[in-house]
Amino acid sequence: MHFNFLDSKTTDPAGDPPRSPFKMKPSLRLGNRESDAKTNKKIGHRRVTDQGTVTYKKTPTSEIQRAIQLGIHHSIGTLQQKQVRDVLFRDFEVVETVDFPRSGTKTTPAHGLSDFRFRTFAPVAFRSFRDHFQLDIRDYLNSLCSQELRELSNPGASGSIFYISADDEFIIKTVQHKEANFLQKLLPEYYMNLVQHTRTLLPKFYGLHCYQCSGKNIRFVVMNNLLPSSVKMHERYDLKGSSYKRKANDRELAKASPTLKDLDFKERHPDGIWLEADTYDALMKTIERDCRVLESFRIMDYSLLLGVHNFDQAERDRNRKKERSSDNGVIPEDGLSSSHAPNLRASSPPVAAGRKGGDVITASRRSVSPFNRSAFRTKLGNKRLTAFSTAMESIEAKVEPVEIEPTDPGKATLLGGLPARSASGDRLFLFIGIIDILQSYRMAKKMEHTLKSVVIDAETVSVTNPSFYARRFQNALGTCIFRKIPSPMKQSSARRRQFQSTKLSIPYAATNDLAVALT
Repeated sequence: MHFNFLDSKTTDPAGDPPRSPFKMKPSLRLGNRESDAKTNKKIGHRRVTDQGTVTYKKTPTSEIQRAIQLGIHHSIGTLQQKQVRDVLFRDFEVVETVDFPRSGTKTTPAHGLSDFRFRTFAPVAFRSFRDHFQLDIRDYLNSLCSQELRELSNPGASGSIFYISADDEFIIKTVQHKEANFLQKLLPEYYMNLVQHTRTLLPKFYGLHCYQCSGKNIRFVVMNNLLPSSVKMHERYDLKGSSYKRKANDRELAKASPTLKDLDFKERHPDGIWLEADTYDALMKTIERDCRVLESFRIMDYSLLLGVHNFDQAERDRNRKKERSSDNGVIPEDGLSSSHAPNLRASSPPVAAGRKGGDVITASRRSVSPFNRSAFRTKLGNKRLTAFSTAMESIEAKVEPVEIEPTDPGKATLLGGLPARSASGDRLFLFIGIIDILQSYRMAKKMEHTLKSVVIDAETVSVTNPSFYARRFQNALGTCIFRKIPSPMKQSSARRRQFQSTKLSIPYAATNDLAVALT
């Protein structure tokens, strides 16, 4: 990828875009529509009516979803007919606008929606970014436009609308006007950093668009999806490293899949989550570098999204269901028969990695055969659409995986989570990424911090200057959230003999059969 910041006079040859090949279908929503409808409460611009209809800025989200698919398909199709070239600085400021009348035009299809206008920001620049992450444009269009998008029912505190692609690769999120403007100004420096440091936990933005209808502007970004829907997340956290109002309220806890906060994590994991030394070091190095980038952009109030899949808890739940259904020989829908379970070759039984009797339990390396991830993907025909899209790829950790022998190779997949342990010894998969980076420390944030610090300890509030925020964020993650399992090689010989049989057996990847069992 090359950036040319000289103002070139070169123009792009344009062609007529292809018509959309997909049929219009209603949106699918995830979650309990009835429970949302009962509240009938407006969160930001999002509202749920008594009939269960979800609207955003008084526009049904099903209509927004179909308009988004039409707009993206047209925008990408048009762009593909233009010659590929180096990105110019001016490309980051380009905004392409296309009108979509209901009756259609020579270049846009007829549709059953209200007339709308669709804007695409920095199309050439975003194409270069997608190419950098090895995202094939056909896969991108197929993922976003060929099937219904699924609407997430949990909007979060911001009241944003979230759509997820059917293949689980991408998230579409509505953003405020100021956030969209900030991202557009940030793009040149932000993506030059991503090109230099491809392995990062920072969000990867693949597109910025605006849907305009009846005088209302709805802006949204297309991003990488951090939490795969096929894997049950036993816990999900939004972590900022602060303590003021950092506890999930009763309404959030009542949800089927609540998003917990810092104080909730401290209650559930007082000793933190344990990682092998190499994984811990790689993770913290990546977080430190990402925080330096955010600090240089004067960004604060970001979070670490942490999804926790408890491998052993999933097995216990599945076994309980099997026991209840064993009388009639029925295997539960989310269970596996023993013949379909993956074979995890372990040299010794799993043991707890955490604190016991005042001592830190150590873990030794397991001797396993090499595991080529890309070859495994290719063999199974189940390749992720984008490079560096998993947590393990993002931190470049040198972790020796447990060997897995899927009994059904046609369904095998890689979860890509970070292997870890709870203090009680349960094997965990961690899915992580830094989110909500479009908050700059402007005058309004400075005033908010000043007012809160008058009556509250300034070090406990989430709104603070970017330098302090970055230091506190890293310190909390490195000492309270994630803990390093000491390498046994650093222990004395007597100590090594004491922990000779203590080995960390953590699955690095799992099959789709396993993923079914986890949900």
